[in-house]
Amino acid sequence: MKIVKEIYPYVIILIVVLLVRTFIVTPIKVNGSSMYNTLEGNEIMLLWKLGKIERFDIVVAKTPDETLIKRIYAFPGETIECKDGDIFINNEKIDDKYAFGKTDDFAKVTLKEDEYFIMGDNRLVSLDSRKIGPVKRETIEGSANFILFPFSKFGTVKKS
Repeated sequence: MKIVKEIYPYVIILIVVLLVRTFIVTPIKVNGSSMYNTLEGNEIMLLWKLGKIERFDIVVAKTPDETLIKRIYAFPGETIECKDGDIFINNEKIDDKYAFGKTDDFAKVTLKEDEYFIMGDNRLVSLDSRKIGPVKRETIEGSANFILFPFSKFGTVKKS
């Protein structure tokens, strides 16, 4: 009985940690250079699983083949296209301050009610909605806007 009393607090702590990691926030590692210049790769970020996703948030989306860390550009019901290297959402040109490298033109895409258009900042190497198509809401695990490591980058990723 004494052992149960000693172990009980640790079991509660373990359960709380597992619940927090499963439903609220968990660390995630950035692999590759598809988000360069914002992220260089190998950063450890916090993935927030709760809350509203806003345009230009960095999100984590799970595809059958891999986990993608990209930026949200367009929401359900919106139309997105790239003409002459400029991005248009609902026929309005946006200030694409995150693009690193030229964005190749792509045809107009109108998103369905549960679809999002994501792109990496490093347009020359990013595997994103331009190649794999829109992603469904259920594949988006949450937003990642806080860098834990390296400590030189510790803090919120700025959305200018």
